[in-house]
Amino acid sequence: MLSVKNELLQTLGIVLEQLLPGAGAKAAFENPKLAEHGDLAINAAMQLAKPLKQPPRQVAESLRSALLATPAFSTWVEAVEIAGPGFINIRLKPAAKQQVVREVLAQGAKYGHRTPKGQRMMVEFVSANPTGPLHVGHGRQGALGDAICNLYATQGWEVYREFYYNDAGVQINTLAHSVQLRAKGFKPGDPEWPSGENAAAYNGDYIADIAADFMAKKSVKSDDREYTASGDVNDLDGMRLFAVAYLRHEQDLDLQAFAVKFDNYYLESSLYTSGKVDAAVQKLREAGKTYEQDGALWLKSTDYGDDKDRVMRKGDGTYTYFVPDVAYHITKFERGFEKVVNIQGTDHHGTIARVRAGLQAVGLGIPQGFPDYVLHTMVRVVRGGQEVKISKRAGSYVTLRDLIEWTSKDAVRFFLLSRKPDTEYTFDVDLAVQKNNENPVYYVQYAHARICSVINSWREKEGGHRSALKDVDLSVLDSAPAQNLMLQLARYPEMLSAAAQDFAPHDVTFYLRELAASYHSYYDAERILVDDEKLKLARLALVAATAQVLHNGLAVLGVSAPEKM
Repeated sequence: MLSVKNELLQTLGIVLEQLLPGAGAKAAFENPKLAEHGDLAINAAMQLAKPLKQPPRQVAESLRSALLATPAFSTWVEAVEIAGPGFINIRLKPAAKQQVVREVLAQGAKYGHRTPKGQRMMVEFVSANPTGPLHVGHGRQGALGDAICNLYATQGWEVYREFYYNDAGVQINTLAHSVQLRAKGFKPGDPEWPSGENAAAYNGDYIADIAADFMAKKSVKSDDREYTASGDVNDLDGMRLFAVAYLRHEQDLDLQAFAVKFDNYYLESSLYTSGKVDAAVQKLREAGKTYEQDGALWLKSTDYGDDKDRVMRKGDGTYTYFVPDVAYHITKFERGFEKVVNIQGTDHHGTIARVRAGLQAVGLGIPQGFPDYVLHTMVRVVRGGQEVKISKRAGSYVTLRDLIEWTSKDAVRFFLLSRKPDTEYTFDVDLAVQKNNENPVYYVQYAHARICSVINSWREKEGGHRSALKDVDLSVLDSAPAQNLMLQLARYPEMLSAAAQDFAPHDVTFYLRELAASYHSYYDAERILVDDEKLKLARLALVAATAQVLHNGLAVLGVSAPEKM
């Protein structure tokens, strides 16, 4: 149906251009709010009424007559109706809707994908410092980042995934001291252990595990580093390097369980050792965008919309945390990424204006609004009707691995993507393991498995094969349930484009639930494996196309599409 819609849209553009030069470029269809109003809608008559100096309904009449006279509309359109002051509703012939089945079966996993653009995009996400296990917030970020990457890949972008973290600084020093205390035999609660609300120590059991492995002189290897422990309890630098490698390895295991992969790991410390931070500061000074005051170096960020100027270098000579962020994003721009997206928690909201201000001020031609940000809230976890806040593994929060072990990778991904990123979300562990229609991921996956069961039954009993369904006669698919299902399939490409543009993978979850509902309704209304061969093959083609789109949409989310459940 996408090819049909494109043909009709091209025809609409030609007709609009004939009515008013320049209007053809604005040709567009809308989706009627109510199904009974038709399949497509046009509001061009309302827009052309003023320049044509005619009532909207008169323009609509002229437009209707011209459209009905074209070959495309006579071939694919059943009726063109004028409603209200000048809206035009279009009802498609069943043959037009049936085309989507052929398109899906022909394109398979590529249905809904656009032609590669030759444009490069980077998405930075998770970016957790190696001080402990990944928590549920990192999980939400991992699901969001990976799904957004997958969405943009369907739109023809070459997508690059990056993980940015710090392997030095205050947090890492605290980690090393915590490991050393454990290695010396101390534990939380002992007089020697730091205590109090702001105590500089990590209390989770994982610290004891790191200390034990360090004293045993073990080696650890992660995706981006490897280290062998000395076993010397006084080797604090060695403990720091070992602990970072150990926790990066643990993060890798979490990410593998979550089916998230990265193309590159970027170290914050490298921005200092390579001189990139100093170079960024020098560029800002040379551009005249800084000034000295009260012993500090300030950025004139108010010149770029920030609510106040920001300190870059404090009186003690150290840089504030947004300065390496500016240097890091300069590297993203210099590496040739045309679009850059950061997935971060809402606590990073305050850094957006100052980072963008710094990037504008360096004078490198970095576009306004670079980078894009997708901010997400934290996640509450409920189990047995009670909120879960503590993990034995982490000591103070629920880890991503806990959530996966309690439920499944598929459930965690689907659930964490089922709401807008900036919306508060409560993850119900008990719901995530239920095998009924109340569980959204089960509901969608069951629709796919149900179709596979039907097709497998046909194949086993009659020797049928999916490839034979691509060219069957679809003319018998004229019932209301069948046409409704085909319209849902036809929505998929536009839904993908809109979801990518809005950084909205939750739209994919909503669509899949609606498609699954349409399929379940269709299955309940019409038997598929009927005696009539022509009807059976047509219905099998329709449900095979439905299974393909369910599979494609789940793949965007990083969720499996099981054939049996």
